[in-house]
Amino acid sequence: MAMELRQPITEQCTLIERRQELRALDAAFQELRRSADGVPRARRGGLLAFSGPAGLGKTALIAAARDRAAGTGFTVLSGRGGENEQGSAFRVVRQLMQPSLAGMDGAELRAFLGSWYDIMAAVLGLEARGAAPAPDPTGVRDGLDWVMTRLAVKKAPVVLLLDDLHWADAESLNWLSSFASRIDDLPLLIVLAYRPDELPVEGGALRALVAHHGDRPHDLALLSADGVAQIVRNEVGAEAEDVFCKECWSATGGSPFEVVELAIGLAERKVSGTQHELPAMRELAAAIKGPGLIERLKRLDTATVRFADAAAVLGSPFSPQLAATIAVLGEDAAADATRRLRAARILAEDHGPEGELEFVHPLIATTIYRSIRPGFRAGLHNAAAEALLTAGYGPTAAARHLLEVPCEGIPETVGCLREAAREYLRAGATEAARRLLTRALQEPPLPEDRAAVLHELACATFLIEPTATVRYLREALTEPHVDPELRASVVYRLTTALAHTDQMAEAVAVAAAEARQATHPRVKLRMQADHFVWSTMRADDPDSPARSRRLARLAEQLPGRSLEERYILGLRAWDAVLRGESRRTALAYAEKSLHGGMSWTDENRGFEVPLSVALVFMYADQPRRAEELFEQGIAECTAKGWHGSHSAFGQTIAGYVRYHRGCLAEAEDLVREGLRIADKVEGVVAAQWYGVSVLIQTLLARGRLAEARALADRHHFGETAPNAVIYPDPRTVYAELLLAEGRHAEAARLLASVGDWLDGRGWRNPAWCPWQLRLASALAPIAPDEAVVHAQDAVRRAREFGAASTIGQALHTLAEVTGGPTALPVHAEAVHHLEQSPAACELARAQIGHGAALLRAGRLQEAADRLYQGLEGAVHCGAEVLAGRAREELSAAGMRPLPLRYVQAVTLSPQELRTAELTVQGQPLAAVAEELHLTQQGVRQMLSRIYRKVGTDSAGLADFLQSRSRLHP
Repeated sequence: MAMELRQPITEQCTLIERRQELRALDAAFQELRRSADGVPRARRGGLLAFSGPAGLGKTALIAAARDRAAGTGFTVLSGRGGENEQGSAFRVVRQLMQPSLAGMDGAELRAFLGSWYDIMAAVLGLEARGAAPAPDPTGVRDGLDWVMTRLAVKKAPVVLLLDDLHWADAESLNWLSSFASRIDDLPLLIVLAYRPDELPVEGGALRALVAHHGDRPHDLALLSADGVAQIVRNEVGAEAEDVFCKECWSATGGSPFEVVELAIGLAERKVSGTQHELPAMRELAAAIKGPGLIERLKRLDTATVRFADAAAVLGSPFSPQLAATIAVLGEDAAADATRRLRAARILAEDHGPEGELEFVHPLIATTIYRSIRPGFRAGLHNAAAEALLTAGYGPTAAARHLLEVPCEGIPETVGCLREAAREYLRAGATEAARRLLTRALQEPPLPEDRAAVLHELACATFLIEPTATVRYLREALTEPHVDPELRASVVYRLTTALAHTDQMAEAVAVAAAEARQATHPRVKLRMQADHFVWSTMRADDPDSPARSRRLARLAEQLPGRSLEERYILGLRAWDAVLRGESRRTALAYAEKSLHGGMSWTDENRGFEVPLSVALVFMYADQPRRAEELFEQGIAECTAKGWHGSHSAFGQTIAGYVRYHRGCLAEAEDLVREGLRIADKVEGVVAAQWYGVSVLIQTLLARGRLAEARALADRHHFGETAPNAVIYPDPRTVYAELLLAEGRHAEAARLLASVGDWLDGRGWRNPAWCPWQLRLASALAPIAPDEAVVHAQDAVRRAREFGAASTIGQALHTLAEVTGGPTALPVHAEAVHHLEQSPAACELARAQIGHGAALLRAGRLQEAADRLYQGLEGAVHCGAEVLAGRAREELSAAGMRPLPLRYVQAVTLSPQELRTAELTVQGQPLAAVAEELHLTQQGVRQMLSRIYRKVGTDSAGLADFLQSRSRLHP
């Protein structure tokens, strides 16, 4: 709104006994200049803070900082908290950033904000041309970081001045606390002023950051008697007596604000500073603040008092036109009141760029506001809300005043509060939205609107108080005659909140009950989809096989025309993977579910089903397709400003896909980024479980056992099991860690319990959870016959699913636990299957295992070929320990490792591309070999490289070539 575009006005005060603080300012400015010239700045050198109780001259220091910065040629951006406006989300942030952005035209602003335009337009109160999405708090912080960083670079050097920070809104404080810790490399200085005893909880992180700055914060002291005497004599004359000056010090307590006001008042009364004038001095001192100030105000005429009251309710700075409207004064009367209040040193002489006025000091505004009778003050707030709406300031400006008005059941009040809450939600200010909707519920709304208000309130509290979300949504479901679409949304939100608060069984029960009682076919189908989602995610689902049968029967009947039908089809595809049905069945349902689209950011459906569909392709040996879907989903979340839990899941599972392809270094980077995001966001325990599970697997694959153990201990991994289904399964991953540590018996016991759990659910796919393979490895040294039985059963299950990578891994485990000459053909078959898959690391592992077995059988030349192939693959994958094993086997046989024969590349060579085209056309192997002048074995090896480069098996090659032809016609 217009009043927020100003830079705060500051009354000039004499800076007596502030030499140390001014020196600190000068030193900080010199350091800022050097950093702008490229000289490295000391760590945490970009923050300077002044603190102290009211009236000690913090505002005067901020004014001095502004003058010095402007005089040095620095760009100054400033903001200030307001006592009555702490509930106005992003108010201080807007003061900082709006002036620089308001001068840009539409095209320039869009270019400056880039992809952040729609999100930041809502946060900063700018005009957004598109429908503004609802970002999460993490996305908002990231966006504000981006804007301020760009401003700092564009307008360098930049000084941020923040006065009365103790009254800043929570959203601005949260962002500032986060941003201030990362400004060391920016040409930026932040100068803060605040009352330490009034800094809210949200400022705790900022207070801690300031405390780490050596001698900062600079705690301001009261003036000495000599300092007071200097100020008094500057105003009334050097002849002021010592006794008089000392009494002035006693009367004011050395408060710079009171001393300056007293001295000016003495000069206006022509007081010369003699002892007999002490009564007059004490009278003036008593009238500076508190009851004396109010008595002085009331001696003015009634119109002036009303104007001052209206101004105090609006908060400083304020529009004189709005104050006049609230006080019911004409233009001339308002102008006369302004003159009288300035003469009484209640209002400052200066005005803002748009004519706004300001109190001489916040203490004066506070004193006047608190002196207004409660009933009359509520009426003024109500008048202020009406005046702001009429003047076009919008619902958020009016809503803060409605919070101070008694509840009277007025529908217009509820409507204004709800609209303001929507604006705050679009800006990611969930706490501000919660306050407004709580008040709207208390008004109360009309009976027919109550369920909708409860739903909106639940949406606002989901990220900050999920238990309250559950309470509001349960209450909404008890309301009569709820619209079916609204009820479906309420149920989805309720089941999601229950799931996120570890109440999976309750989430399943709610969804099942709603599915039974829904009458509208589309709503009923949606409720069934929700029921299937939460049942699948529930770790202790007692009805898993029966539920799978019901899901299969339902999916057979659905053509996939509606989004509800596509969600059911997607769930059917995922269930087929879990149960170990044919991968063709799973892929067919997955493809069918994607026809017509499936959003990752539908706020009433979540991202669980689109994520599961993407993973179907990964487990079915088409990870390239999974990566495409993840890229689309992450881009969709990013465009909406969802940088929190959605981004954490997206990065982590994208890393999991890279792990499956054998790109271990990339997988590690992605998963670490996902964990970093998850650690920043409250309430995303599931994302942390996913991240830790995948990262431990990746570290083990890279041979970094100590790091994997440290990570597990840091997150208490293995000590507890989540109530939700996580993939990869955390207990199986922990058993892998135990195996790597040689703790076979412990691993075997844990894996046996996992097997009992999964078999009870009918989930028998070793592609999804290779518990049997790991159990076979754990039992091999202690119960070899039992190990072989488990491995053979895993091979059978893998063949039923049909993914080459899964069959190859199962065969490799069987060969390892079998041992001896009889294992050689099994080793060879394992390699054969893995060569037809995109699983590069597993292929390298199988090749090295086969090579080692051939060595033990005395077939040195064949062994060398296999070991060289495995060594090359392990190096390219980043599996250091696996590569070390290959080198050790070669060395033990008296052979030296050769240089790598192939440079790792991600694009297909012309010959590889032609091979892929001929294969997709159905040409026999012999015909392909003849055209390319290769042996048939050479073609097989080339196809194997193609599968790993492209990230698919033979079934996905055609889709890859079609996608490539669209990009490169």
